[in-house]
Amino acid sequence: MSEKLALLKDIRNILSDLVYVNGIIATECIRITENTAVLRHGEEFLKNSSCIQEHNLLNERIVGIVKKYCDETTCLEKHVLKHLES
Repeated sequence: MSEKLALLKDIRNILSDLVYVNGIIATECIRITENTAVLRHGEEFLKNSSCIQEHNLLNERIVGIVKKYCDETTCLEKHVLKHLES
């Protein structure tokens, strides 16, 4: 029985790590999309669209999901929130 519990703990840790990594990927993809839009259309385009507010909400949701399944989220949270302030 203890082998099964150890395996379940390992699976939980792996899934937690995957949630964290996917959170990083998701938030960075949003930034890449914003940066690409600025390069293509200019900053005014992005400022005049609803994208920034929507992306901020998505980033907050992503951080919330990561916090639900991962013990240590401080680094990701600080990084994403820093972007939300700029």
